[in-house]
Amino acid sequence: MRRVCVFCGSAEGRQPVYRETAAALGRAIAARGLGLVYGGGAVGLMGVVAEAAIAAGTEVIGIIPSGLLRREVGLRSVPDLRVVDTMHERKALMADLADGFIALPGGCGTLEEAIETLTWTQLGIHDKGLVLLDVAGYWGRLFALLDQMVEEEFMTPATRSLALRAETPEAALDALATFRPPPRPRWLGEEET
Repeated sequence: MRRVCVFCGSAEGRQPVYRETAAALGRAIAARGLGLVYGGGAVGLMGVVAEAAIAAGTEVIGIIPSGLLRREVGLRSVPDLRVVDTMHERKALMADLADGFIALPGGCGTLEEAIETLTWTQLGIHDKGLVLLDVAGYWGRLFALLDQMVEEEFMTPATRSLALRAETPEAALDALATFRPPPRPRWLGEEET
């Protein structure tokens, strides 16, 4: 693993522990000699994780759509800030550049990115892990929903196992380092992804 993509909020959230954990994650990524790929913003947890990683001396790549550049005030201190046209391009480039994903607390965008990444692993579009960093129990209700999906037979236990959970940045990075997707049925050929 060379780079980790972090999905997170463009807000800092109500609890100080969210900001503290975002900064700790940026430092932990750097301490392991990994690079950070993230959404390119200077605000919220996005800015916190990126600034911590930059301060710790690691590679940071920010990817931001031109329409959000003004609103999220792209972090100008990012040595590699890439401006794309659309959200779809942003997510595709983030996925291409990263070897695994960690989701910190965030809103709808963070949730959507995490679920799409999970779906791409399920479908075999990529074989990269997703860890939800469960700061102060933030992702607990999502895990309960995933369990309900299994109970109601809308999701297999194998697919459910793809959503990893960790409570610390170090545990999240450990989970990514050892992630191996389970065997899955061949639904799509390489040319169809």
